[in-house]
Amino acid sequence: MSSLKAWRAAIVHCIADPKEVGIENAYEYFADGLLVTENDKVHAIGHTDELLPNLPKDIEIEHHPDGIITPGFIDTHIHYPQTDMIGSYGEQLLTWLNTYTFPEESKFSDKQHARDVADRFLAELLRNGTTTALVFGTVHKVSVEAFFEACEVQNLRMICGKVMMDRNAPGYLTDTPESSYEDSKALIDTWHNKGRLHYAITPRFAPTSSDEQLQLAGKLLEEYEDVYLHTHLSENKDECAWVQELFPNSQNYLDVYDQHQLLSERSVFAHGIHLCDHEYHRLHETGSAIAFCPTSNLFIGSGLFKLSAAEQHQVNVGLGTDVGGGTSFSMLQTMNEAYKVIQLQNENLNPIKSLYLATLGGAKALRLEDKIGNLAVGTEADFIILDKKATPLLTSRLALSKNIEETLFVFMTIGDDRAIKATYSAGQCVHQR
Repeated sequence: MSSLKAWRAAIVHCIADPKEVGIENAYEYFADGLLVTENDKVHAIGHTDELLPNLPKDIEIEHHPDGIITPGFIDTHIHYPQTDMIGSYGEQLLTWLNTYTFPEESKFSDKQHARDVADRFLAELLRNGTTTALVFGTVHKVSVEAFFEACEVQNLRMICGKVMMDRNAPGYLTDTPESSYEDSKALIDTWHNKGRLHYAITPRFAPTSSDEQLQLAGKLLEEYEDVYLHTHLSENKDECAWVQELFPNSQNYLDVYDQHQLLSERSVFAHGIHLCDHEYHRLHETGSAIAFCPTSNLFIGSGLFKLSAAEQHQVNVGLGTDVGGGTSFSMLQTMNEAYKVIQLQNENLNPIKSLYLATLGGAKALRLEDKIGNLAVGTEADFIILDKKATPLLTSRLALSKNIEETLFVFMTIGDDRAIKATYSAGQCVHQR
C-alpha cells in the first residue's frame, strides 16, 4: 500500500500577503481540488483532473463534495489556564486580572489539574480547527510540563511558556527573577524543539516584572537563538499609564521591553492597540510581531486595533483569540469580530486578508511559514475541512454564494465550531465532528 493519502474537495489557501501582492495574487483556489499527503507532509495540491492520472491506482481518496479544505488555523495569543473563566463579567483589564484571572491561575500548581485543563483546551482548539497556538501557561513550571505532555499525544505544533511574574500580583502567584530564569531554562532544555514543540519566554507584562526579571528574560532570549518571547503590550489605557509610572525612564511602553533586549524576530506582543509611530517603527525594525485579538479587545473594552497602521509600518500581524479575555476559541468568530473592529474605523477587511491573518500571516508572525500556514508542497499537513452544510443557515446562505471570497466571508460571519468537519495535524485526523 502507498503511504500517499488524498482528500478531494474545494481547496483554498494563501500564498502571500494581500497587502503586498493584491487580493487576486494572494491565494490559490481549486474548485475541484485534490490534496495529497505523504506521511506528515503535503505531497501535491492542485486540480483533481490534473493530479488524478498520475497517482497510484490503490490510493485512498476521501471525497467531500460539500467541503472546503484550508490550512489549519494559527492562534497567535491564548491563555490555556483561562479556559474555565471564559465569559467572566463586568471588568476592564486590571480589575479583571485581580478579580478573575489570578485566583483561577493559582490552581495550576497542581499538575493533575493543569493536565485536565490542557486536555480540554486542546480538544476545544482542534474542534475549532486551530492546529497551532502561541500559549501562556501560569507561573508554575508544572503548568507548562502538563501542557507539552498533552500536546505530544497528538503530535501538535504548539508553543508555550511559563509566566514570569515577580511583583504587582498576589504572593501565591509570584516567582523571583532567579527562579523564573532557572525554571524557564530547565523547560527550554527539556521541551524546546522536542518533536513539534517550541518554548516561549513569557513575562506576563511589564508591570508584573521587575527590571531584574526583564533583564534575565532578555538573557534567555540571547542564550537560546530560536526560542520565542511572548508578552502583552499596550492593551488598555490605564495599563499604559501604569507602565509609564513604573518605568519613568522609558520613552513609551514598547521601550520598556526594548531596553531589556526583548524585541526580536521571534517576539510576539499581544494587542498593541495604543501605539505611537516610533513603537510601530521599532516593531518593524526588529522583526517583532503583534497578535490582533478582537474578541478580547471588545469584551474587556480595551479599544480598536489599527491594522492599517501596522501594515503601513510593515509589522507582522497574526490573529489571536486571547481566551479567556477573548470570548471564543473559534478563529471563524475571531475573524468575524476582526471585521467589525476594522468596520468601526471606516475600513474593510477582505475575507482573503482574514484567511491570511488566521493562517499564513500567523505562521509568518511565528517564523514558521516554511512549515505551516498554507498547503504548499513540502509543508506539514495541518489542515481542516469546512462543511458548507454544517447548519441550516450556512446551507441556505452558501447556496447563493457567487465565488470563493463570498463563501469564506459567510463562513467567517455565521460559522463556528460546527462548521469544522475535521481537523488534521501532521496528516493525522485529530478531530472529527
